[in-house]
Amino acid sequence: MTTASSADAVPGKPAVAVLGTGIMGSGMAHSLLRAGLPVRAWNRTRSKAEPLATAGATVTDTAEEAVRGADVVLTMLNDRRAVTETLTAATGGLRPGQIWLQSSTVGLDAATDLAHRAAGLGLVYLDAPVSGTRQPAEQGTLTVFVSGPSAARATVGPVLEAIGQRTVWVGEDPGAATRLKLVANTWVINLVNSAAECLNLSEGLGIDPQLFLDAMKGGPLDTPYLQGKSAAVLNGDLTPSFALSTALKDSRLILEAAEAAGVSLDLVAASAERFARAEDAGHGDQDMIATYYAGRGA
Repeated sequence: MTTASSADAVPGKPAVAVLGTGIMGSGMAHSLLRAGLPVRAWNRTRSKAEPLATAGATVTDTAEEAVRGADVVLTMLNDRRAVTETLTAATGGLRPGQIWLQSSTVGLDAATDLAHRAAGLGLVYLDAPVSGTRQPAEQGTLTVFVSGPSAARATVGPVLEAIGQRTVWVGEDPGAATRLKLVANTWVINLVNSAAECLNLSEGLGIDPQLFLDAMKGGPLDTPYLQGKSAAVLNGDLTPSFALSTALKDSRLILEAAEAAGVSLDLVAASAERFARAEDAGHGDQDMIATYYAGRGA
C-alpha cells in the first residue's frame, strides 16, 4: 500500500485525498480523521478546507498535491464540470492503480464519461454516490451506493466504514450506483416538497402548521424528515444540510435520466419548478426546505 508520505502513513490504513470540502466533503473528511485514516484535503477555495487542519488533515494548495501518493482519491464536488476540472488539475499527481471513489452526484452520462477518463489514467473507478446530508456526513452515518471492480473492496473498505453506516454494493457497472442514487433522490426531492406544500396550505387555510405536525406525529404517515424539515422552517433556521441549488441540480439530472429511459416523472418536474422559483427568489444557498418559499404568495 502506497501512502502520501512517511508523515501521513498509518500502517494498514489507506491514505485518502479528499477533493471538495463543502458541506458533504468536509463532514466526510472529519469522519475519516476520526477513524484514524490519513487525510489530505483540497478545496478550490482553500479557506473552506482550512478548518480540517486543526482536526489533523493536511490541507494542500492544489489538487495535484492532495492526490500524490494517496491510496484512495475521494471526490465530493458539486457537478460534472467541477469533477472534470478537478480531475484535470490533479492529473500530475495521480498514478495507475489508485482508487477513485467518485461520490459527487453527476448523472448517468457523466458517470460513464468519468469511468472512461479513469480508465485512461489507469485509475480504479468506483461510482460511489451517498445518501444523506450534513449531519450523517459529519457523523459517519451515510449510506454509500457503490459500483465498480470488486477487487477494490479490501482497500476501500476502511474508507467506506468511516464515512457510512451502510454500504450497498450495486454491481460492477460504473453507472449502477448512480442509477440507484437518482431513484433515492427522487424520493427525497418529492418528500421535501410535499412537506413544504403542507406548510403552505396550512398557513393559507389559517391552520397553525404545528397542529398539522402534531396530528401526524407518531402515526403511520409521520417521518422524522417531515418533523425535522418543518421545524427548520418554523424556527427560521435554514442553515443548509443540503442546499436548495444542489437539489435543483439533482432534480434536473433525474429528469434527464427519466427522459432517456422513457419514464414520465410529473412530481419531480413540479419539484424542479418549485426549486427554481425559490432559487430565483434568493434561497439557493439555504437548505432545500426553502422550497417552502416557492409556495407563498407574493
